Amino acid sequence: MKRISTVFLQAVVVLIGLATLAIMIRLPLTEGRAANLDLFSIYTDPLILYVYASSTAFFAALYKAFRLLGYIGHNRVFSSDSVKALKSIKYCAIALGVLIVGAGMYIRIFHSNEDDPAGFLGMCIVTTFAAAVVATAAAVFERLLQNAIDIKSENDLTI
Repeated sequence: MKRISTVFLQAVVVLIGLATLAIMIRLPLTEGRAANLDLFSIYTDPLILYVYASSTAFFAALYKAFRLLGYIGHNRVFSSDSVKALKSIKYCAIALGVLIVGAGMYIRIFHSNEDDPAGFLGMCIVTTFAAAVVATAAAVFERLLQNAIDIKSENDLTI
């Protein structure tokens, strides 16, 4: 039963990645100011390029979550590989939060006077909060898992 649930969670992680990739490809084409632009001008916009570059942290965290679920499925949860995966997820979430704040600051400073950045800034606040929650949860799980591994190794040495 545990193997089925980890495979299901891995499938959910893959679907999240595919949905995010589809949104990242399709959304710039439907944006309001892209109506009169060609494809090259749309995809070479500095903000779009920044989003694509900063999305590597998101996809790296998804990959590490997929690997962590694989370790769980193979009963290797109490290993240093699991701790490293959680540490990577934590660092990716922190980097993503910083990059989102950077995008929000860019829009706040350089936006057009006719444009209202409130919706974008609201989304930046919400996603930064979500990244902070993920980083905190990963840090807590990393510490708990490391303590469990330390206790397990002490018990293995005790005769």
